[in-house]
Amino acid sequence: MEAMRTAGTRRRRDEAGFTLLELLVVMIILTLLATIAAPQVLGYLGGARTDTARIQIGNLGTALDLYKLDAGRYPTTGEGLRALIERPAEGERWRGPYVKKKDSLIDPWGTPYVYVAPGRHGVYDLSSLGADRAAGGADEDQDITSW
Repeated sequence: MEAMRTAGTRRRRDEAGFTLLELLVVMIILTLLATIAAPQVLGYLGGARTDTARIQIGNLGTALDLYKLDAGRYPTTGEGLRALIERPAEGERWRGPYVKKKDSLIDPWGTPYVYVAPGRHGVYDLSSLGADRAAGGADEDQDITSW
């Protein structure tokens, strides 16, 4: 009777876990899935940052228009977008802040938006240089502009 108990215990112990081969097969499958899915996810992330920059530039444009309604002019290049958060030296009619967070003045890649007034393409030019922080580029490296 003791021998039957030992054999039954052994059989249950052997069946209780996974074999090394089973674990390796699962790891290989997971690695293959990650290899296939990672580029897709990273592509969506890059596109999302570009879309976010476009939306933020639109929102900053609206804030600049509100600033102009109050002050009678757009901020100068020297005052920059900071004038949307803090009263500039020559801001008697300033009613801001026009932007709630300082983070709104920074693009999704961690670089401040480029603001020039008067601009070459309009009353002001507002842009981000993209992920590569250099003029030109494609995909996530492309420039996002207000014009």
